[in-house]
Amino acid sequence: MSVLASRLGRIKPSPTMAVTAKAQDMQRAGMDVIGLGAGEPDFDTPQFIKDAAIRAMAEGKTKYAPPAGLFELREAACRKFKRENNLDYTPDQISIGVGGKQIIFNAMMATLDPGDEVIVPAPYWVSYTDIAVLAEGVPVTIDATEATGFKMTPEQLEAAITPKTKWLVLNSPSNPTGAAYSRDELKALAAVLMRHPQVMVFADDIYEHIIYDDFKFYSIAQVEPGLMSRTLTMNGVSKAYCMTGWRVGFAGGPKELIKGINMVQSQNCSSTSTISQWAAVAALDGDKSFIPKNVAVFKERRDLVVSMLNQAKGLTCATPPGAFYVYPSCAGCIGKKTPDGKVIATDEDFVTYLLESEGVAVVQGEAFGLSPYFRISYAAATETLEDACIRIQRACAALR
Repeated sequence: MSVLASRLGRIKPSPTMAVTAKAQDMQRAGMDVIGLGAGEPDFDTPQFIKDAAIRAMAEGKTKYAPPAGLFELREAACRKFKRENNLDYTPDQISIGVGGKQIIFNAMMATLDPGDEVIVPAPYWVSYTDIAVLAEGVPVTIDATEATGFKMTPEQLEAAITPKTKWLVLNSPSNPTGAAYSRDELKALAAVLMRHPQVMVFADDIYEHIIYDDFKFYSIAQVEPGLMSRTLTMNGVSKAYCMTGWRVGFAGGPKELIKGINMVQSQNCSSTSTISQWAAVAALDGDKSFIPKNVAVFKERRDLVVSMLNQAKGLTCATPPGAFYVYPSCAGCIGKKTPDGKVIATDEDFVTYLLESEGVAVVQGEAFGLSPYFRISYAAATETLEDACIRIQRACAALR
């Protein structure tokens, strides 16, 4: 008899975390492995943010926070939403989570009844669908193909909505593709949603500040205020502020929804670290000049990786307008044989080949719901990325 719940059989461990862990294990064993699986900036947390955490500890600000989060951080989140997105929230409309992932988990647990449907455009971040399943919901995926820039169309959204639809998850800029919706594209999606008042919108804006080539970011409730009463706008300090390990996400939404989210929070972890929350106050209210500097470096890395991947035999790679990922197609490698005679039948075969032959760890497209692709995170040192791309070119050239 298994001691594990049957629900665990319906999900899988995070593939991105699994790839990262495997690469780290191989590195510890002395193997020459380049890990490009983690969606984590390689830049250090700015010193003024670290100083705020040190100050909080020195001042004894180390007690429990309420499940909703520190009032001061919720106020800072309100200021951020108003300043950057023209969204008006009050502190009782804000919830602070243990990273953005827990905001998603809390929201789905608070709202989904068995059989409720959650629309998720694919390619998607790996956790959206599994969290929906854990909450007894049913993920409904829409194939947002390369032909549409990895973005779903209004027609696809309309066709996917049923009376059971509870949520649409909208991640822009996107993990894993870096795709981002323009204001007009969001407006067109919003027009569909306005015809279906039962559908709530989960706007994952975590990559809001990591955008390139004069792309202008908008959040969907900003574009269509009529959706404000049923949109949960999620953000956090992990990506733009280089604070992945600090574990602070936040979301603004209607009071009833936030109250439900906070109720779930009160029974799973109470709150995230108060020390991290004080650091997040400093991040949201403090100097932002380091962000465009980091983004400029990310853009250089993006351009390098896209160029070098497009020179690899059998690969094609689109240029994304946001985030720090590329999602190249390996369709030209499918059906070919490795030097030891193995046939590359899937994108998982391809990424296994890259790891075993050249020591480059990336994530297969199957994990994100659209094949045959793979994801590379270019949040790594430029020299490391150049080395990795040379290895990928070499591996592709060796296929027959």
